[in-house]
Amino acid sequence: MNDQSLYQRLGGYDAISAVVDNLISRLMSDSQLGRFWENRGADGLQREKQLLVDFLSHSAGGPMYYTGRNMKITHVGMNISESDWTIFIGHVKDTLASFDLPEQETADVVGFIESTKSEIVEA
Repeated sequence: MNDQSLYQRLGGYDAISAVVDNLISRLMSDSQLGRFWENRGADGLQREKQLLVDFLSHSAGGPMYYTGRNMKITHVGMNISESDWTIFIGHVKDTLASFDLPEQETADVVGFIESTKSEIVEA
């Protein structure tokens, strides 16, 4: 049995940061999801990326402390639909595959992200 945290198995901070950069780029360029990043300044985008790295790192058992709001408050009013969620999860899986993440770690990451769905999808 592997006693390492998911954070360690993912490769730590630098690996999670690289995944977030890749994922955010995919989401921003998506024809349906790109609307969520319209009219965002560079500073706001960097802050959002850092919060996501911190959130994922902390949730995976890493040493980062997440200082952002909870998922419900963060996404309320964005009208994120079931269709948006499905597309998002597809991008998550494609991103993880592009990093050749092992099957178990992919399942763990996707499972965790799926656990946040009820706090994020509104419409």
